[in-house]
Amino acid sequence: MTIDQAGVDSAVALFHSLSDGTRLAIVRHLAEGEARVADLVGRLGLAQSTVSAHIACLRDCGLVDGRPQGRQVFYSLARPELIDLLASAESLLAATGNAAALCPNYGVESLPDGGRHE
Repeated sequence: MTIDQAGVDSAVALFHSLSDGTRLAIVRHLAEGEARVADLVGRLGLAQSTVSAHIACLRDCGLVDGRPQGRQVFYSLARPELIDLLASAESLLAATGNAAALCPNYGVESLPDGGRHE
């Protein structure tokens, strides 16, 4: 069996786009329904420019769509499969306990900010 390197590279790009705490929080909020940047700013407590930059990244990755309505844009998940991916990740985290958080290479303590995302 050969490894499809293009498929692996695409998966790496997908998981990298979700590896930032702010982007993951945005995706989780959008899994509940569409929202404007102002709504996300209020829920996340971050600057508008920060949220907008992360939304742009998620749009570039094809994970988020924008629906203009007047002077506002309502964002939503572009792919419903993303909700399934998040649910699977939560199940995996529940099954492995703290193993991912304690991982010496990728766990919370290995992050530059000690796992705190601002």
